[in-house]
Amino acid sequence: MEQQPAHSIAQLVQPARVHRSLYTDPQIFELELKHIFGTAWIYVGHESQVRNVGDYFCTMLGRKAVIVVRDASGKLQVIHNQCAHRGAMVVASDKGHTDEFQCCYHGWTYHLDGRLKAIPLLHGYPADFNPKSGKTAMTQVARVMSYRGFIFVSEAADGPSLEEALNHMTTSIDDMVDRAPDGDIEVAGGTFRHVYNGNWKLYLENLCDAAHPWFTHRSSIDAAQQQKDDVLSDGSGEIAIRQMRQNGAPYSFWESQVGIWTYPNGHSYLGDYHDDSKLVAAMNDPVFRDYIGMLEAKKGKAEARRILEVSRWNSNVYPNLSFMSQFQQLRVIHPIAVNRTEVHTYCFKLRGAPERMFQNTISFANIVNGTGSLVLTDDLEIYNRIGIGLSSEGADWIEIGRGYQSDGPADHGGRQGKNSTSEDFLVHEARLLDEAQFDAWLALFTPDAQYWVPSEPNQQTPHHTVSLIYDDRRLLETRVRRLASPRIYSQEPRSRTSRIVANVTLEESSPDYAIVRSKFMMIEFRRNEQRLFGGTCFHRLVRYDGALCIRLKRVDLVNCDAPLDGLVVPF
Repeated sequence: MEQQPAHSIAQLVQPARVHRSLYTDPQIFELELKHIFGTAWIYVGHESQVRNVGDYFCTMLGRKAVIVVRDASGKLQVIHNQCAHRGAMVVASDKGHTDEFQCCYHGWTYHLDGRLKAIPLLHGYPADFNPKSGKTAMTQVARVMSYRGFIFVSEAADGPSLEEALNHMTTSIDDMVDRAPDGDIEVAGGTFRHVYNGNWKLYLENLCDAAHPWFTHRSSIDAAQQQKDDVLSDGSGEIAIRQMRQNGAPYSFWESQVGIWTYPNGHSYLGDYHDDSKLVAAMNDPVFRDYIGMLEAKKGKAEARRILEVSRWNSNVYPNLSFMSQFQQLRVIHPIAVNRTEVHTYCFKLRGAPERMFQNTISFANIVNGTGSLVLTDDLEIYNRIGIGLSSEGADWIEIGRGYQSDGPADHGGRQGKNSTSEDFLVHEARLLDEAQFDAWLALFTPDAQYWVPSEPNQQTPHHTVSLIYDDRRLLETRVRRLASPRIYSQEPRSRTSRIVANVTLEESSPDYAIVRSKFMMIEFRRNEQRLFGGTCFHRLVRYDGALCIRLKRVDLVNCDAPLDGLVVPF
């Protein structure tokens, strides 16, 4: 394929499908290195890897070798790993501590910020040779910025700031750091390096694909489900078995509990799907008691609860970073060739947390990100198979359109992949009410929930105007207990109801909550009389104890300001 102008490249991306050459054409790959990895903000490492002056580590910026170092002034520097003399790589060690960098070819020596420090045999150079010129220095990357310890660089001299580029993804980094009782995290526990023969974009695409686990990871799911729970484990095996079983959740669970959010600049995150209390700290299992106690002691109970209730799985910062804030895992994608990709995986330690938390992080890494993992090996096989498949004859266009036409707007300029989360939940709630399963209905509400039926159209608050119904969680529970009483004469005989839920729309959403608007009709039949109610409901839905729950339900009746007989059965 010859060099293509921008408009020709754009033609390779169509609604719901992309051309296979985006994964196979070497010239397109070179353009990606130049215009994406050569200009965007690229993650290179974490400040905990260079805490002290002289600490350094080596990494790649696309295919360019760079050194991340803390210079003599304490400033972060990222410099290209090339001697200005004959072009040799200067630093060969992965990491270390030094006072200077010296090239092993002819001994040129550099300060930690890349400036030339000394040249042996200085005589004999041309008269116009100037060792103090910038041309004799190791080249610094144009921009280096850090957000809460996460170091990013851009080779573009100007452009959006790091926080502008990250946009709403800063909240995922916040979630990672906020989980540390001492407010700091550090890279620890070693590094996994795995490689596959496929395009770099496949990795990020798979990390927001909730449809593949049931098929791709079937072997580990079946093996974990067949494993008896009384087999001895030191803890690591239990975490592995529980994680593999979680991958076997039925599609109804993925559809009702998991969402995907995407944002400008290619960023995205997948909602979490874990409902195992041994894996999720927010579910208050005794295994997390010490950790939660330390978090509450440092941040207060309310803030600790807010932190732990954030439920995200893979957060992806385009083009080279993915991390799991809840499980302290981080992966960096390194494109090697159009059909060759290397991924480095790191663990993070929560400072101020019990040592057991870090041991769990290591165990989780082994099963999810380990090169010998019972799970990751399936993913690597898929990437390799795609690489092989795309090199053979077949369809030119790759279908990626599932859900494309049902995406809806989200906060912060994002888009939310529509699944049946909201609609299924509301239909389930209506069924519980129609079947008079009021205890089960009550269990859908969070401990701080509110149930509100205003008495006026467009009523702004329940606190300054009377309401037809306004229950906090305590009063709502009393309402439900009263419905169960044999002496509730306003329900003698009992009402029979039928509800219809329709026109469900997502008004506002994030991975932490959703505000859902719906239209409803309820027919109530009692003592040979039939009443019809209709109106608009607003649900504020959140994740609580691993499940979708109601924090606020507002019911705006069309005839809220009309004379009404007693309202006994909930809407």
